[in-house]
Amino acid sequence: MASAQPQCSIVGQGAIGLLAASRLQLAGWAVDLWLRQPNPLRIDFHPLQGPGQSLNFAACQRPAELLFIPVKAYAALPCLQQLQPLLQPGTQIVISHNGMPDLATLQRHVTVNQGLWFLSTSQAAMRTATGVRHTGAGSSVLAALNDTALSSQPKVEPWLNTALGPLTITADIQPALWRKLAINAAINPLTAIHGINNGALAAAEFQAQLEAIVSEVCVVAAAEGMHLPLAETLQQVQQVIAATAANYSSMLQDVRVGRRTELAAITGYIVNTAARHGLAVPANQALWQALASTA
Repeated sequence: MASAQPQCSIVGQGAIGLLAASRLQLAGWAVDLWLRQPNPLRIDFHPLQGPGQSLNFAACQRPAELLFIPVKAYAALPCLQQLQPLLQPGTQIVISHNGMPDLATLQRHVTVNQGLWFLSTSQAAMRTATGVRHTGAGSSVLAALNDTALSSQPKVEPWLNTALGPLTITADIQPALWRKLAINAAINPLTAIHGINNGALAAAEFQAQLEAIVSEVCVVAAAEGMHLPLAETLQQVQQVIAATAANYSSMLQDVRVGRRTELAAITGYIVNTAARHGLAVPANQALWQALASTA
């Protein structure tokens, strides 16, 4: 079965990347990993339902024509720049990270015969000591960022639908990016500051703060020409809190091990965009100040 599918490569061994790699391999796709240390990787994969499985992944020396880059926001451009000399003509490059991406800059770092995509996902996964656990069912939104990507949709759609579907392809990913930004802005900094799992944010003590954070994101979105309804967005935040209750956010995990966070692409983006429009965002500003040393 694997031979019927194109080869694909996934960068790194973060939770979403390993979730995608595991789902692809189990569905018969040929998938390898681009790692800092190019050694084969054996992981234990725990799906939402059913028993766990041990999976083996080869380390690639040259990325395949289908390339998924699910890295931290600050690493996306350096990673693309590092890999660019190794990429084939016709490579389809899919980037995914938390926070608001700089799509224009990413577009400038691909050639005219390479497809560039951005994917926003609500699938939830967590690294374990030996692998990855799929911790929350979600979906993904994918957008082509250039003409070469558009012409390659029949090749890319089944790949990513298998990896992180159900998949929706859209001509305009901005609404999905703003919705995801609001969710990240509400959950990630608070869990990082208080050292709690996502589910703890359902407590009454956090509701006023969550509403203030999300309300400010909606105001900033409106200033950027994006309609983000407050009640609907708050409901989405609560749904994610419930669906990922046992999860520890990536920002909290980064803080705990002294790793750089994605705060600049999440809360920092909100604070800086608000400043451009002369808007006050005190709830987000307080989060930024509390965690600025991690950005």
